[in-house]
Amino acid sequence: MENEAKLAAGAAVSLGIATAALVVLPYLQVRDIAPPAQLKPYTEAQQRGRQIYIANGCVYCHSQQPRDRGFAPADAERGWGRPSVPADYTYDSPHLLGTMRTGPDLLNIGARQPSADWQLGHLYQPRAYVPESNMPAYPFLFRLRPTALDGDRVVVLPPGIAPRGQVVVATREALDLVEYLLSLDRTYPILPGLDPEPAAGSAGPDASTAVPGVATGVAPEVETGAARTAGASAQAARVPTGRS
Repeated sequence: MENEAKLAAGAAVSLGIATAALVVLPYLQVRDIAPPAQLKPYTEAQQRGRQIYIANGCVYCHSQQPRDRGFAPADAERGWGRPSVPADYTYDSPHLLGTMRTGPDLLNIGARQPSADWQLGHLYQPRAYVPESNMPAYPFLFRLRPTALDGDRVVVLPPGIAPRGQVVVATREALDLVEYLLSLDRTYPILPGLDPEPAAGSAGPDASTAVPGVATGVAPEVETGAARTAGASAQAARVPTGRS
């Protein structure tokens, strides 16, 4: 019994130290951080889109945490923006930091790809915009009609992508998801007088995602927020910072 008591006491002490170091102290450090003035709460449409992002497993293939240049210089070279800080996630609950990068980091996708038309088309068929993409298409977020109805949001696609004799119409779910993706813009400065590190597309092309011959109106992006679902994600060979 004496050994069991010592084991239990040691386990309790270890758990207490770990909880203090990994939960309590970080909470005390960030609990009073005020949101940046440029960061706005999500709208209802953006919140709905965020839930669609979660439901479709986007977090399994995309992170939302650009890292410091000294730790991961490739993040800056890819044009993913400045390193994120706790205040960037003020309105995120739960946070969607992610742990894998089958596709690119998306914390600044709204700055890199500000075109709603591009985002919608890329969700419908990613390889129409990025031929080497391994992101799955999301046709169930769209409807096919012989002709558009009043109020329909017709998706403008590259030639030959829409089925012949049909128009592709975005559902409310697709529009909400794009609203969320476009809200992901953390390019504001985090220190007074310090210019933010530009995200590719907002201040220049991103060499890591440029695709010659794709006319999209903005610099092409490797992926958007709609990553593969949890079941489909298992089939991809993942690398920490690989392209899709």
